[in-house]
Amino acid sequence: MVLNIIGFTGNFGRPSKTFDFANHVAGEVARRVGAHTTIHDLSSLGPSFPVATRLTHLDEQAMNVVNQITSADLLIVGSPTYKGSYTGLFKHFFDMLDPASLAGKPVIALATGGGERHALMVEHQLRPLLGFFQAATLPTAVYACDRDFEDGVLKSSAIQQRVAQVADEAAIVLTRHKDRVSVAA
Repeated sequence: MVLNIIGFTGNFGRPSKTFDFANHVAGEVARRVGAHTTIHDLSSLGPSFPVATRLTHLDEQAMNVVNQITSADLLIVGSPTYKGSYTGLFKHFFDMLDPASLAGKPVIALATGGGERHALMVEHQLRPLLGFFQAATLPTAVYACDRDFEDGVLKSSAIQQRVAQVADEAAIVLTRHKDRVSVAA
């Protein structure tokens, strides 16, 4: 059984530090457990998304992304920080999801921002949002600011250590999940 790691980020376009950061974290987890990774952002949802008010208003492209997110073995959720919080369309996406759709799903929370003063965004904004969905948000969340990157590549050893820590946590959770599925089969 190949595990499926899906990332979803609240950025509007690429190149994006947040998208690349989620991809980096997904790669670290996948390297530990041999999983398949796919990263989506707001543009992945296509033209039906911004005007939709419920899932039934989304086109096939957007519903495909929703289905990947809700069926992932591990979800990585990240957003750039705007005025101390996640982006508005990122929240709009979560507003359309069924409250039970992420229940029990292991989730890594991450965010990026211009400076360190937004570092608690993952704890004060993302963790409560994911808690509402009863997601199993991993203990370690990761925030990285502009100075942690060089030419779009993560360079901070402190942030790399946090990424390794959350990747190890995710590997433990995914290995247990994989073992339970193997025993059930």
